[in-house]
Formats: sequence, C-alpha cells, structure tokens
Amino acid sequence: MRTAAETEVRRPSAVRVLTALLALTAAATVVVELLNWWYAPEQGFGLAVRTGWAMLRSLGFLLLIGHVRRGRTVARPFGLILAVTTVFAVGRLIVPRQGVPPLPGLAGFAALSALCAAVVWLLYRSPALAGHLVRHRPRLVIDRSGISWRETPPRRPQVSGWLLTSRVAAFTYSPLMLVPALVATAAILDGRLAAAPAVLFWFGAGIATSYAVLLCTAFLMRGKRWARTLLVVVTLVVLAVDLPLCWWLLGLDGLVRDGGPLVAAAGLTLYGLRRATRAERTPPA
Repeated sequence: MRTAAETEVRRPSAVRVLTALLALTAAATVVVELLNWWYAPEQGFGLAVRTGWAMLRSLGFLLLIGHVRRGRTVARPFGLILAVTTVFAVGRLIVPRQGVPPLPGLAGFAALSALCAAVVWLLYRSPALAGHLVRHRPRLVIDRSGISWRETPPRRPQVSGWLLTSRVAAFTYSPLMLVPALVATAAILDGRLAAAPAVLFWFGAGIATSYAVLLCTAFLMRGKRWARTLLVVVTLVVLAVDLPLCWWLLGLDGLVRDGGPLVAAAGLTLYGLRRATRAERTPPA
C-alpha cells in the first residue's frame, strides 16, 4: 500500500506545475473580476449577476486541481471547457456599453487569457500529464472480499476524450441559460410586466435543458449512436430558445455578453462529437 508521501513523490513535475498554474488562474479570475467591477461605469444588477457567475469559476479551477492531483481522466475535458468559458465570461464584462475598455481591465484579461491557454496546452500537450491522467473515480465495490471503496473502471464501453469534452461542454448549457434569465428579471422589476412570462419560460427551459443533457450524455457514454443525434438536436433547440430571448429581453449587449459563451459551448460540443465520429470511422494504423 502506497503512502501519501510516496504518491506525492511519484507524481510528475508537470502535475506540480499545472497545480500551481491552476491556483494562479483561480486567483487571477477573482482579481480581474474585481477590476472590472471597480472600473465599470454602470454597477447594476446585471453586472453583479454576471460578475458573481464569473467569479464562481475560480472554484471550478480549485476543483480541477483535485482532479489533476488524483490523475482523473475527466481533468482534460473539464479543464478545456472551463478555460474556454472563463475567457468568454470575463471578456464579455470588459467591454462597456459605450467607450473603450479601461487599460487595467484589458491587461487583466490578457493575463487571464494567457493563463487559460497555458492550462489547456499543458493538459493536451504534456506527455507526462497524458500518462498521469488515467484514473477513474472510486466506487463502492461489493465482492467476495467484502465491501470496499476503491477505483474501478466504468462498466460502460471506453469512450474517446472528445466525447467526454462534448459531455462536459453540454452540461454548461443550463447555467449559461439561467444566468441571463436571472439578469432579465431586472426588466420585470423595472415595470416590464409583459416580460414576466418570457422570463419564467426562460427559467423553465434552462432547468429542462439540464435534464435533457443528462439523458443524452448518459446514453452517449454508453456508445449509443442515436444519443449523438439527440444531443445535436438539444443543442440547436437551446440556441434557438436562448439567443432570441437574449436579443429581446437584454438587447444586443446581452446577446453578445450572454449568448456568446453559450455559442462557444455549443460549438465545442458539436466539434467534439464530430471529432469523435471521425476518429471511430478512421481505421487504426
């Protein structure tokens, strides 16, 4: 049985570098969001909601540190979608409604983008990390020796990394719909009572999307071909519902700030499905 000290020694140096980089990225996310809030000409309800959502991503980087240290296979797709959506979430808050962005905000965004790019590069280009991120989550196992909690490969067929990426990206649909829906409640508070049914529908659609994605990805991980088609349909429906509501209730500014991250997540989902399908059709050398 390996001790914790032995496990720490056996970890590649790339793991320690990536862990430090993720901690720095989490801190940079908070600092950049505070800078954006400080220099924002309008510190309204919408900016507060978007800033809070962006700052929550720092917790995502801390969670990713745990996956990396434990060598979990999910670290790669989780890190990719977290880095991409963080850049979009922070970038949408830098540009004001009028005028040019403040220099400190631009500098912070550039630094955060560089950190996110470095995270993705290490996750997908480091051979040491590729050999380290191979473990699965521990499960409760009942066998002849009794009941134990240990790492066990999933019973489902082995899936490609691109399918895992599509799965993680699709799980962001629901929060990316609920955040602008929450921002749109300000329209009701301002007296636009006619927007109330649309906002309620938006919330309902966001919650329903989480269940639809959960159903699709559950069968997607089991190698069901029809689940890929269903996930594409869900993605298109989500875009068809969310983008017009962003335009109508939040205007062009809301369409860019809130619709942009969802389009990025949808594009990553569809790209992952396409790459996975192409890899399965290509015969091994």
